[in-house]
Amino acid sequence: MNTKKKITDIKIVKSVNKNVRSSTKKLKPILKSIVGKKVDIAIKNLSFSEKRISKDIKKTISSAIANAENNYQYDIDSLIVKEAYCGKQVVMKRFRPRAKGRAASIMKPYSNVTITLIEQSKQKDNHGSKS
Repeated sequence: MNTKKKITDIKIVKSVNKNVRSSTKKLKPILKSIVGKKVDIAIKNLSFSEKRISKDIKKTISSAIANAENNYQYDIDSLIVKEAYCGKQVVMKRFRPRAKGRAASIMKPYSNVTITLIEQSKQKDNHGSKS
């Protein structure tokens, strides 16, 4: 059996922020907006965002940048956001008193935010004809 293994030198840098006090429904649009962008542009976009949770996402990206710089000696200017996703964590259940002795439940969800960075490789631009 002849199988070829791909040898990849690409190191993936990851940062996980657990127990973020927000639902995944509110996090997903913000995370989708930063995927594929350079990290400095993503941080600028999050800085000027009006969403409360963008501050926590910005912290997570900063942590991933620090991991890339300290662990792999990557150049900060060439880092891009490969993927950014969130998952469900615990849900705190609270109750609010209502009329006629009833109670209404209040769900307070928590989430995990994971951001993955890669170093953008230097590609040679081939413009014009081959001759």
